[in-house]
Amino acid sequence: MAEQHVQSKVIALRGFRRIHKLLGVPLIIFFLVIGITSILLAWKKKVELLPPTLSTRVENGTWILPSEMVKIGEEEMKRLGRNPEVDRIDIRPDKGTAKVTFKTHFTEVQVDGFSGEVLSVDTRHSDWIEKVHDGSIIDFYTTGDEGAKLTYSTLISIGLIFLAISGFYLWYYPKVVRKLKGK
Repeated sequence: MAEQHVQSKVIALRGFRRIHKLLGVPLIIFFLVIGITSILLAWKKKVELLPPTLSTRVENGTWILPSEMVKIGEEEMKRLGRNPEVDRIDIRPDKGTAKVTFKTHFTEVQVDGFSGEVLSVDTRHSDWIEKVHDGSIIDFYTTGDEGAKLTYSTLISIGLIFLAISGFYLWYYPKVVRKLKGK
């Protein structure tokens, strides 16, 4: 009876090993992409994947209106021949600047919050790296909704959970089998 129990554990172990390998090998590419982009995002400011926030004079004066910042960003993109559709404004009161970012490309325009002067125009590499990391890069270049991001994230997460559980099983059950065999 004990021998039959050991045999059933060995058969289950082989099945888990086969499924673990069949699922793990194709997912390696995605895990590498997620791992590499995670490192890049963690270090984005240190390795300058995000344009540094420039400082200007910080005073108690009057800031230009956000609508003016949008207009300045749009005009700068038109001048460069890029799509001027603004996504958001990141206002940094402690630096006296605002960053205008765009919906269809990864450019930012830094604007002096007091004078409206364009301080810099640069690419936000961290934004496209983040989209690669979470799978939304597909949505960015296709439909614009979050379908690919949700599918990608869900499948990769389920795969990772299964690989973690089956990996534990592959590590733990050989010990159980050896104990049952009396070795």
